[in-house]
Amino acid sequence: MPDPIFITRPYLPPLAELMPLLEEIWETRQLSNNGPFHQQLEARLRELLEVDHIALVTNGMVALEMVIDAAGLAGEIVTTPYSFVATTHAVTRGRLKPVFVDVRPGDLNIDPARIEAAITPETSAIVAVHCYGNPCAVEEIDEIARRRGVRVIYDAAHAFGVTWRGRGVLGWGDFATLSFHATKAFNTFEGGAIAARTAADAEAIGRHRNFGIASEVEIPAIGTNAKMSEFNAAVGLVQLDHFDAVRRARAAVDRRYREALAGIPGITPLAIPEDVVPNHAYFPVLVGPDFAISRDVLHARLAEQQIQSRRYFYPLLSNLAMYRDLPSAGPDNLPVANRAAEQVLCLPIYPELAAADQDRVIEAIRAAARGG
Repeated sequence: MPDPIFITRPYLPPLAELMPLLEEIWETRQLSNNGPFHQQLEARLRELLEVDHIALVTNGMVALEMVIDAAGLAGEIVTTPYSFVATTHAVTRGRLKPVFVDVRPGDLNIDPARIEAAITPETSAIVAVHCYGNPCAVEEIDEIARRRGVRVIYDAAHAFGVTWRGRGVLGWGDFATLSFHATKAFNTFEGGAIAARTAADAEAIGRHRNFGIASEVEIPAIGTNAKMSEFNAAVGLVQLDHFDAVRRARAAVDRRYREALAGIPGITPLAIPEDVVPNHAYFPVLVGPDFAISRDVLHARLAEQQIQSRRYFYPLLSNLAMYRDLPSAGPDNLPVANRAAEQVLCLPIYPELAAADQDRVIEAIRAAARGG
């Protein structure tokens, strides 16, 4: 039995680089509450991600929940069904009603042509997702939002360090949220961040992540405890020093897949959009009807060979039990998203994926294409 090939493997920097920071934590005993490493990481992220305001938090879902709360949203949220479950769960936990609209076939991001028709007097925001790190149609979405008087929140969990036309994608919308989970292109073990466009929104986020406290004697809002620890911030500071190398290594894996899989009928890697500098966090392919076997059979065939793959995102959020009865969840309303959910398969990608292991993945797909 061959060794398993995992769908991803978290990058960890050399432990020796982290030890001096841990020693400092042990010396100062400052473990949380906006400590020095927390402040340093926020400062470096503001510069790298090209945003004026950023707040570190405990994870990506909490980031989205906090934005919904701090922004005072109510009623309906226009959003995508093609995402990780945290996106829609955050909307629902905020006592808001998700209204699903379809995605575009080229990048599987929310289709701006479908957004406007879904906006009603009850709509308070658009929650869009930069799926696999590919930027949404940010100019069109922001223009719709300004004209219709609704807020824009970008779930940018996949999009750390991604730029479009030379500009970081975190600068679009009223808010953008990040995940620093272990599986992401940049991780702090667990963690996340919120970028806010205005100082007022940033101030509201700052209060909400600290129980709603404004000062020692003032608590004007109901908040939560979402502060990032000094340990996670220290990990993030060391990880940042390696992010460019991690991105290059991921890009090499991506490039090799594209070259090797080109020309196989029914295997279509999702394209990298024009003018985008990606982070190569995922490598999704669409397994079409002209491939020799179905997506699910290919998924099972790879598993038999100790190769992990992931049907990411399947099932579609609109088809989950808690959402499928919504008026917007019907398959006829979401044909592109439903088709993508039935065809998508993410292949293993991470910086330390050995060439021989990648060859195993490639050959397994080629063999399946030959009927083997």
